[in-house]
Amino acid sequence: MEFSVLIPIYQKEDPKHLRECLDSLFNQTLPPTEIILVEDGPLTPELDEIIVKSQQDHPELKTVKLPKNGGIGHALNEGLKHCTYDLVARMDADDICKPDRFEAQVEFMENHPNYDIVGSWADEFSDNISNILSTRKLPEDHEAIILFGKKRNPMNHPTVMFRHQAVKAAGYYIHSPQVEDYDLWVRMMLKGSRFYNIQRSLLYFRMSDDFARRRGGWNYSRREIPLQISFYKKGYISWWRMTQNIAIRTVIRMLPSSWRRNVYLKFLR
Repeated sequence: MEFSVLIPIYQKEDPKHLRECLDSLFNQTLPPTEIILVEDGPLTPELDEIIVKSQQDHPELKTVKLPKNGGIGHALNEGLKHCTYDLVARMDADDICKPDRFEAQVEFMENHPNYDIVGSWADEFSDNISNILSTRKLPEDHEAIILFGKKRNPMNHPTVMFRHQAVKAAGYYIHSPQVEDYDLWVRMMLKGSRFYNIQRSLLYFRMSDDFARRRGGWNYSRREIPLQISFYKKGYISWWRMTQNIAIRTVIRMLPSSWRRNVYLKFLR
């Protein structure tokens, strides 16, 4: 089965991380048919050099150049316009795929044509993949994913492979920084899409030093509150669940960064 890989990138990305990401794609047991790299605004000369050199050896790597940075939701929607195949795998430019990721996911999608999206667990690491900090485990079957999603994001975004038509039917990504994926999953569920998580890690997820800091403060919290309200208005969660979710998230966002990091690694994995 032919499939696309969709990756957004912007100028602050570390060239070394991009190199590791691309190498993990080029060395899959089932290589991608095409890789769509969306340049979300102008990049640095170092990043440009890696991309050009990679394209010389791998013509399946194609770029979409956006004139200015518009955010991940906008970049992914633009990238989807250039994906040739209905089956699309997501990836971030600083993460690393395990060698059999796409083989496992394509096999699942081929054998389960009634499913629209498949994800997996993710190993969270710092510096290099030998330094695993935690594994983000998520429920397996569709019904358990729906229940889990009422409390927390039920899919690891960089691990997913989805059918483009299902994402289109749900209205694509909507610009909502940090929560675009969670919002999309719920809209897909309400449209009847079926979800599945493979019960092992297929990706190394890079935990940056400022991971916890970027997920704290009022600015982050105020993006989550409208999301929870929208889930309630759509009938996905109850008023009581909405209230609990907002209260718990607000407390976590207001914790000092070091405390919040410990909450993520020790209690939310």
